[in-house]
Amino acid sequence: MGKRRNRSRSQSQVLNSLSKKQKKHLRDFGEEHPFYDRVSGKEAKPQICKLSENSDHSSSESDSDSESEKVSEYHKLLATLKNVSEEEEDEEEGESAVEEEAEVESEGDHRDSSLEKEVALSDAEDKDGEALSRPRAAEDEFTDRKHESEFSLETNFLEEEGGDHSAVKASEDPFLQHMNKELKEKDIQGVSTNPKITQQLNWSTLGQLVFSTQFHTLETFKPPKDIDLMTLHLQKPLDSTWSKINGQFLSGPPKPNGPFSPLQKELFSVMNSYRDLLYPERTALGNGEEIRHVYCLHAMNHVLKANSQVLSNNSKRRDKKPRAGDDDDAFRDQGLTRPKVLIVVPFREAALRVVQLFISLLEAGSKKKIDVSNKKRFKGEYGSDPDERPPNLKRPEDYDAVFAGNIDDHFRIGVAVLQRSIRLYAPFYSSDILIASPLGLRTIIGAEGEKKRDFDFLSSIEILIIDQVDIYLMQNWEHVLHLMNHMNLLPLDSHGVDFSRVRMWSLNNWSKYYRQTLLFGALQEAQINSVFSKYCVNYQGQVAVRSISMTGSISQVLVQLPHVFQRLEAENLLSVIDARFHFFVDKILPQYRDAVMSHTLIYVPSYFDFVRLRNYFKKEELNFTHICEYTERSGVSRARHFFLQGERQFLLFTERFHFYKRYTIKGIRNLIFYELPTYPHFYSEVCNMLKATGGGEEATWTCTVLYSKYDAQRLAAVVGVERAAQMLQSKKNVHLFITGEK
Repeated sequence: MGKRRNRSRSQSQVLNSLSKKQKKHLRDFGEEHPFYDRVSGKEAKPQICKLSENSDHSSSESDSDSESEKVSEYHKLLATLKNVSEEEEDEEEGESAVEEEAEVESEGDHRDSSLEKEVALSDAEDKDGEALSRPRAAEDEFTDRKHESEFSLETNFLEEEGGDHSAVKASEDPFLQHMNKELKEKDIQGVSTNPKITQQLNWSTLGQLVFSTQFHTLETFKPPKDIDLMTLHLQKPLDSTWSKINGQFLSGPPKPNGPFSPLQKELFSVMNSYRDLLYPERTALGNGEEIRHVYCLHAMNHVLKANSQVLSNNSKRRDKKPRAGDDDDAFRDQGLTRPKVLIVVPFREAALRVVQLFISLLEAGSKKKIDVSNKKRFKGEYGSDPDERPPNLKRPEDYDAVFAGNIDDHFRIGVAVLQRSIRLYAPFYSSDILIASPLGLRTIIGAEGEKKRDFDFLSSIEILIIDQVDIYLMQNWEHVLHLMNHMNLLPLDSHGVDFSRVRMWSLNNWSKYYRQTLLFGALQEAQINSVFSKYCVNYQGQVAVRSISMTGSISQVLVQLPHVFQRLEAENLLSVIDARFHFFVDKILPQYRDAVMSHTLIYVPSYFDFVRLRNYFKKEELNFTHICEYTERSGVSRARHFFLQGERQFLLFTERFHFYKRYTIKGIRNLIFYELPTYPHFYSEVCNMLKATGGGEEATWTCTVLYSKYDAQRLAAVVGVERAAQMLQSKKNVHLFITGEK
């Protein structure tokens, strides 16, 4: 045995010394390429070897004769492919000839396979070594390495305690109603030609709702006055854990909302009907966690029901005796790939809270904790150190709420759920839930023409949840559009799917008509509305909540300041960009060129507009400085100093910089909003920066705002709905507001 171990150790050393190219050649052809033979410079004397009748013995004799000669690594590798070694012959001398033949064959096969495995393993280790330079998450996204059998839907069966999902009547359960509905070809063809049907309703908490659909019939409903958990068809154990983890949002008597807050009750009523939802009133300081709880409940309920249906059908197929003419369509319960739910969040902190909620939903109040694999690694990569944040950093409360915890925006993680177990860092094609940022998804999806790209895991997403959608406007909105363009496409590879279990509407490439999309944000923004109207084609219909600002953020301006709103004219939406630039250059900027109008801050929401203005200012050799999200800290300090001291007349200032830093800019006397801010409260924040200047110059302060008819939503958020309507319909192009009057 000692000799065998020494030989296997030496083989491993030889293999480790080979390059990847040599290993590949050895694996493919059973020998090393002659180019790599190590030939000594001395001319070797020819040797004559007499071959005996037994070729097996001849190999051992030739080895013994050439002991004095330096044996190449190539010959050592070839020796491992022999059927029998000297040591094995000595050990098996006393056995019969028949047994010896059997041992020879089996040992030979074993040695051949062991060498192949060793080469493959060594090659895989090399690849793993290279992958260390890439993010660790990317390593395991598409390759199963551990716990596959434990979390595989194909090889597991429904436990008795879980109950049979089919026991719930399809006529009552919203999940089965939605997933079992079979659309017809004429329904799909009519989507592109049918006019959109809309109807408005007012709900007590959500306010004004707009129901719409592009299918033939539009069904509306109102939330029930009383909620009973039994009527919601929550899968076990959610019916018992939900009330325990949601208690922090409940106040007063438990009825009529049951274990839901008034907001959660109405949101879940829409979610559980499997309609698309746009909710633009999510706030990080207010109802953010309340909303996160309810969409996590909906997502986990959907996954548990879907997996329970698959496991139940596995049990039925196992126990069923095959008969001729059996209808296998009854077992169509899957998509083309396993991932069912995609949750898009902006930062790792949000992903951490979502996963913690999933764990709580499965184990809250239970004596036995659920199994969570890779939990320690997850906390290390997605958690944060509270000492990292400077203690003297003073920022608005909403800033602290948005940027709490780990704010890395490049991540993705797969979560597999099976009965009472959760697997974190599951490979994407073995996951039920994917949690990722837009940037994390973009780096996998790639662009057209790239070799390494994959988006098949998006082919069968049944619920898409995009939380804090307004923040992506500050990150990169193109990533969101790129994601939406790759949702529910037919996969390029089968990924081992059993096509007899795939739903027919998934095979017909109709998955996008069954996908429920939930958008939660803090803004009523045109770009968000465009995504909702263009990419959400759920056959159940869409529900959009319309937020109406009656007063506007201008009421929060504390300084005494005249606000001059100047309307510019544009023929269409595409021409607004150029029209705004020429209006600013021709009408506004000449008023501020005089040295008297120094200390002028120009607030620019779009980075592209910022670059255009910066280039124009350089060309005209104007006395200016600039601060954007890409400016280094030293550059920011110099710009702020020059502007405060009056050494620079203009300061170009981007909205993204304000979003991520929230610095107070001192020395402002004149303020120009090149375009209305994306976030309405940024208007009052920037205006209130003027009070940091002081010095008794309040009487000379000015504020100028440019707007067009295409800025109606942003204008309403700043000045209020009624004033915005008057300003857009008025024949006058200039409107004046004065704030801070005593």
